[in-house]
Amino acid sequence: MRIRNISLIGAALVAMASAAFGETLKVAIPQRGFWDSEFVNFAIKEGFFKKEGLDVEIFWTSGGSETLQVAISGSADIAMSNGFLGVVGAYAKGAPIRVIGAEMTGAHELYWYVPAQSPIKTLKDADGKSVAFSRPGSSSHLVLLNLIKLAQSSAKPVSTGGLPATHTQVMSGQIDVGWAVPPFGVRDLAENRIRIIARAREAKDMQDQTIRVNVANLESLEKKRAAITTFMRVVAQTIAWSYANPKAIDYFAEAAKVSRDVAKRSVDEFYPQSALQVGEIRGLQRTLDEAYDYKRLVERKSERQMQGLFDIVYKPAK
Repeated sequence: MRIRNISLIGAALVAMASAAFGETLKVAIPQRGFWDSEFVNFAIKEGFFKKEGLDVEIFWTSGGSETLQVAISGSADIAMSNGFLGVVGAYAKGAPIRVIGAEMTGAHELYWYVPAQSPIKTLKDADGKSVAFSRPGSSSHLVLLNLIKLAQSSAKPVSTGGLPATHTQVMSGQIDVGWAVPPFGVRDLAENRIRIIARAREAKDMQDQTIRVNVANLESLEKKRAAITTFMRVVAQTIAWSYANPKAIDYFAEAAKVSRDVAKRSVDEFYPQSALQVGEIRGLQRTLDEAYDYKRLVERKSERQMQGLFDIVYKPAK
């Protein structure tokens, strides 16, 4: 009888370990080839998830609501790098999602550009002109709205999707001003084919505001909480590894299809490590106010009213 009990206990422990660490997680990630969209891929390449007993499958999307919708529908357990405005709006409409961590705090890597021969030199010069962003509710949408307001411009924001499609529209004259994220466009800048007219970092009052977040499907979070917590811990550790190990730049250059020098310059100039903290949502009330002002919410919300949206599963020690 004692041997049988020990066997039962052993089986239970194996089942618990399997439930916590033997999970397959499906993860939606936007815009392949951005530095901050590659951390999950780095962790897979280096075996960091495998070491923790996690099997991670990536779904690449074109960004914006497409990424979030994959998590809302349950097709993915986790959606990375979602524009915070879109997340707030979806949750207010009853979407079964929870914010499990910050993704980007402050506005850093985004920039807006024109063909080199364009007469437009600033967003103010773009009065009445079309200015690109990726998708409604995305971080590029939020930052652009703030920059237009800061410039007191009457520019017209237009959703153009991903970077290659945007570039084609700009260079063919369909859109006046394009949006981009390094390393995309860095070579064109160096060869004077395009010119930057606005940078996200100019929105200085956004520098301590979380503009992108990572979310989980609610059912997945309830059933796979231990695995999702482990996933976010590995992501945080991979971010630290990426800034310390030169191999990450090699992986980044390969994914973005650029030279190593361009990849390194992009990280050094546009992606401060401090902006990629995952454990704290900052500037929440400002985001909620903007969600109302930009019609992502039908009524104003306080931080207290929106607390149900947040379930930060992993907070790195400071």
